[in-house]
Formats: sequence, structure tokens, C-alpha cells
Amino acid sequence: MTADPVLIIGGRSDIGLAIARRFAAAGHPVQLAARNADGLAADKADIEVRHGVAVTLHELDILAPGTFRAFVGGLPALPGVAVCVVGLLGEQAASETDLDAAALAMRSNYEGPALLTGLLANAFEQRGSGTLVGISSVAGERGRASNYVYGSSKAGYTAFLSGLRNRLAKKGVAVLTVLPGFVATRMTEGMDLPKKLTAQPGEVAEAVFKGVSAGKDVVYVKPAWRLIMFVIRSVPERIFKGLSI
Repeated sequence: MTADPVLIIGGRSDIGLAIARRFAAAGHPVQLAARNADGLAADKADIEVRHGVAVTLHELDILAPGTFRAFVGGLPALPGVAVCVVGLLGEQAASETDLDAAALAMRSNYEGPALLTGLLANAFEQRGSGTLVGISSVAGERGRASNYVYGSSKAGYTAFLSGLRNRLAKKGVAVLTVLPGFVATRMTEGMDLPKKLTAQPGEVAEAVFKGVSAGKDVVYVKPAWRLIMFVIRSVPERIFKGLSI
């Protein structure tokens, strides 16, 4: 029996490609969606040769929701698993004064991913099966002065995924929220990240694969983040507002 295809939204990213390769290694055909998708031809060929599965490339601009219906309708097959990896860290200082920079972060991390995930959710619900995976962030669990524009947009996506999970629980459709914490990617290159709390793209891919296979609801890629964020969420606001984090 042929394995269901897996759609990677944000297929150009380090995490997206790692997830694509992990599912391909398990025999799943892969649909890679990204801007300038033709530039992924070498990755497509590598995955096909290495894992013996079909890979298709699909043009997608997460900032153009008007194209989403045509995008979904143009896929060669409705995927069994859809993973949204799209994200933009942005710069907090710039977002505080530049409305365009703030809007770009909010649209990249929340508006686009949520609208496309929701559209796929409707198709999965109509079919009665499938798994939706959203890569969110621990930064969305409490607003912090150092990254609250990014964090608030990820908080929105986390809440959206939670609502979808509640809505679709009896419809045969699973929704998995993945919270990686720090990840060593091109987006974080040059940042001084704590090694013990920083995942590699392959670790995120493995967490996604296992989470989907086990029917999980929420996965922290590095388990320590669950405790860390519990502590951060528990700090009273009168104390928290005086902290520099």
C-alpha cells in the first residue's frame, strides 16, 4: 500500500527540508511548497534518489491568502499529513517602530499559516481523515519584552491550532502543535543560543514524525522547555513586568 503524501508548507527552510526527508525515509511521497519553488529542484532530486519517493514542487506565497484555494486545488493529491513550518523571527526593535516590519512578522507567523491551515482543515474534515501539524513556538506562551511581536503572533497560531484540535477531535482529523524552542537554522545563525536547549532541524523532524505517528496533541522538541515555560507562565505579573527577559 502506498503511503499518503506529506505536504511541507515552508519547504525551503532547514526544518521543512529535514521533515520532508524524515517522512520520505518512511516511504511517504512529498509535496514541497515555498516561494520560488523551482529553486528546490536539487533538493527534490536528492530526496527522490535517496529515498525512492516522488517529490513535487508547488509555488506558494504565505502572504497571499487569495491564492490559497487555487494552491490546495492544484496539489496532485490531498495530503495525508500537512506540516506548516513557515515562520519569521524578525527584529523586535524594528517591529516596535516600523509598522510594516511588525505586520510582516504577524502575517508570516499567524495570518498566513492560520488561514492556510484552516483551509486544509476543511478539506481534511470533509474527507474524514488526516493530520495537521503546526510549528509554533514556546515564545508564544508568554509575552516577553525581548520578542513580544514574534511571540504574540506565535501565540495566535498556537491558539488557532488548539481550537482546530477541539473542533476536529470527533471528525477523524488530528492536529499537532510542535514547540521547538531554539533551533540551529539559518534564521538563528549568529545568535548565542544555549546548547542544551537548542535543537537541530533533524531533532525537530524526528519529533514531528513521532508525534504524528503517536497521535500526539502537543510536543515540546526539547522536554526541558515544558518545565521552563511552566515556570515562566507561573510568575505573577507584578513581578514578571520587572524582569529583563
